[in-house]
Amino acid sequence: MDLNRKISKAGAAIVTVTVFLFAIFLIIDFSMGSYFVCLILPIGFIMMTAGLQGECEGDRKVAANTGLLLAAVYGTFIMLVYYTQLTTVNNEQLNEQAANLLVFAKYGLIFNFDLLGYGLMALSTFFTGLSMKPENRTDQWLKVLLMIHGVFYLSCTFMPITGIFTRISSGGNGIGGRLALVVWCVYFLPIGILSFLHFRKGS
Repeated sequence: MDLNRKISKAGAAIVTVTVFLFAIFLIIDFSMGSYFVCLILPIGFIMMTAGLQGECEGDRKVAANTGLLLAAVYGTFIMLVYYTQLTTVNNEQLNEQAANLLVFAKYGLIFNFDLLGYGLMALSTFFTGLSMKPENRTDQWLKVLLMIHGVFYLSCTFMPITGIFTRISSGGNGIGGRLALVVWCVYFLPIGILSFLHFRKGS
C-alpha cells in the first residue's frame, strides 16, 4: 500500500473513532471529552478528504479541490473553537462578557463559529461526493451520504442568524442540542466507515 493510501485510510479511521467517541461523550455529558475529540476530528477529515481528492480524475478536479479547500477552512474554525474551550475557557477565570463570547455552552460567538465550521464541512462533503465516480456499491453509498450531508450547510450557516440558539440558551439544560448532535454522529459514522473500506480496498 502506498503512502497516499495509508494516510487516507488513517484519516478515515480517525474520523470513525472520533465521531464514535463524540457520540459517547455526548450521551454521558462529558463536555471536555467532546471538545478533545472534536479537536482531533478535523485532522482525520482533512486526511480523508485529501485522499478522495487525490484519486479524482481531471474532469472532476475542480469539485474535488473545492471540497479539500473547504475541509481546510472547516478544520481551522473547529480547531480554534475547541482549542479555546480546552485552554482559555478551561484554565482561566472569565468575566461575564468574555464568558458570553467564548464559553461554548453560552451559544455566543464561539458557538456560531462552530456552526459555521460544520456548515463548511457539509459543503466540503457535498463537493467531495460530487467529484466521486463510484465503481462499487460501497462507493455508491459513500457518494450519496457525502452529498446528502451537504444539506447541513443551510441549517448550520443560517439558523444562527435567526437568533434561535440565543433563545434556546435562556432555558433548558441542552439535552435537545446533545440529542441532535448524537443523531448527526449516527449519520456521519457510516461515512467514516465506508471511506475506510474504500481506501482499504484500493481503486
